[in-house]
Amino acid sequence: MKRKSLVLPVVAGLLAPVLAACGGSDGGSGSGDAIVVGTTDQFTATKESPAPFDPAFAYDAGSWNVLRQSLQTLMRVPRGGGAPVPEAASNCRFSDNQNQSYRCELREGLKFAGGAEITSEDVKFSIDRVIDINSEAGAVGLLKNIDTIETPSASEIVFHLKTPDATFPYKLSTPVAGIVDPESYDGKKLRDGFDVTGSGPYNFKAETDGDRIVKGVFTKNSSYTGDLKLRNDKVELRSYPDAAAMGKALDSGEIDVMARTMSPDQIEDMTTKPTDKVELTEMPGLEIRYLAFDTDEPVVKDKAVRQAVASLVDRGQIASEVYGSTAEPLYSLIPSTITAHTNSFFNKYGEPDRAEAERLLDEAGVETPVKFTLNYTTDHYGEATAKEFETLKEQLNSSGLFDVDTKGTEWSKFRPAQTRGDYTVYGMGWFPDFPDPDNYIAPFLDEDNFLNAPYSNKKVSGQLIPQSRSEAERSAAAKSFAQIQDIVAEDVPVLPLWQGKQYVAADDDISGVEWALNPSGELLLWELGTGSAV
Repeated sequence: MKRKSLVLPVVAGLLAPVLAACGGSDGGSGSGDAIVVGTTDQFTATKESPAPFDPAFAYDAGSWNVLRQSLQTLMRVPRGGGAPVPEAASNCRFSDNQNQSYRCELREGLKFAGGAEITSEDVKFSIDRVIDINSEAGAVGLLKNIDTIETPSASEIVFHLKTPDATFPYKLSTPVAGIVDPESYDGKKLRDGFDVTGSGPYNFKAETDGDRIVKGVFTKNSSYTGDLKLRNDKVELRSYPDAAAMGKALDSGEIDVMARTMSPDQIEDMTTKPTDKVELTEMPGLEIRYLAFDTDEPVVKDKAVRQAVASLVDRGQIASEVYGSTAEPLYSLIPSTITAHTNSFFNKYGEPDRAEAERLLDEAGVETPVKFTLNYTTDHYGEATAKEFETLKEQLNSSGLFDVDTKGTEWSKFRPAQTRGDYTVYGMGWFPDFPDPDNYIAPFLDEDNFLNAPYSNKKVSGQLIPQSRSEAERSAAAKSFAQIQDIVAEDVPVLPLWQGKQYVAADDDISGVEWALNPSGELLLWELGTGSAV
């Protein structure tokens, strides 16, 4: 197996563009045959999660990967990263000096897949709809800073923000801001099921088995008007129960590309035993994993308990024994590859220290052993998650200060339960909505945070986050982010564990693989082709 390694440098919190090897400009799949991509993401429509592909509800990497192909947004992050560029818009800009009024002009000829013309009123409807529905499970928090939306003409839309926000263009590049057809979506309630109606580069059709998708088919949208260049006419996304089943499908030729999520063992095996038929591509990743605490629950309400956990967790052991070369320890919510990162947790707690954990609990008068359950999802972040939580359990219990158990739940039930506040301590992962330090802070600590967590720190949400967003030059926000990271290390509402790399395995006749999964974990299916990549 051939192995390619790309290094995408990070500058001022943004991914800088890099060059890939290029061939002729006539590459791509023109035969009409589908390129087949495997994934371990599971897509279900249940009573608890009825609308997995509604942009007002969807807020996980798998669902967003469907929406990115089928819905247009005003802006998008370009190949390789960097500042957002217009997509459904022809141009966008802040029209004031305070980063508080943002104006966009729509491209000419925009149409929904059904042929209806798109106007600024459709954009306004789409974003107002997300805010009005206000789903706890969704990404509405990204849009909550919008005060009013004006539509001076059919092609012009103006967003007036409550407070300055230099990151707003990034938020308009995310699926929560996707433009939907008002003829197919109710403005006040979710659209249940798997249908998506938009103006993105592909039309989407789901093939199901009961309430679960087994295959999603993306076909080129002939009505698409935007700046994306499609290198294929059709892609199938097939869902597998685990990485082993997905690997067998690649070996048998059932799929062409193995994407999210390969297991550490598969990656090691492919690296040490390469073949000529399959290429393994390593890419930098911005994924993080962490523990979260329900700080209202009596057993962990005293921050001394959470600090004691922070004093005992051995990130190095988790990274090396569970994930191998695919992960490295993380000592802040902001990963080390993003500017503004500090090692706040290491600075405060250092290496794992049982004596320090005991001191913290003794001084707080906490009776030991402290009992709780570590909850995790069995099918969303890869099969190694179970081993990770068994390792965490052993680390805590071996101290004699804790008596914890583990419990795994499938994602379709885990996420609603977590949002309801059913779990005292639970594990989650995070792929950023956009590559800025703000998106590793606000989703966890701001009002309307996506965890629906009770923890609140007025200095963070009321002062430091707004202060950081007022900085148009993002590196100037580093001081605010440093203070936030230190506060998180002190209060431990969340406990960062590790950050990971990304890998994709593909048949050697598939090109564009290195661009088809960006560092934020976003599948960009239009990059895949069967000729030379450009």
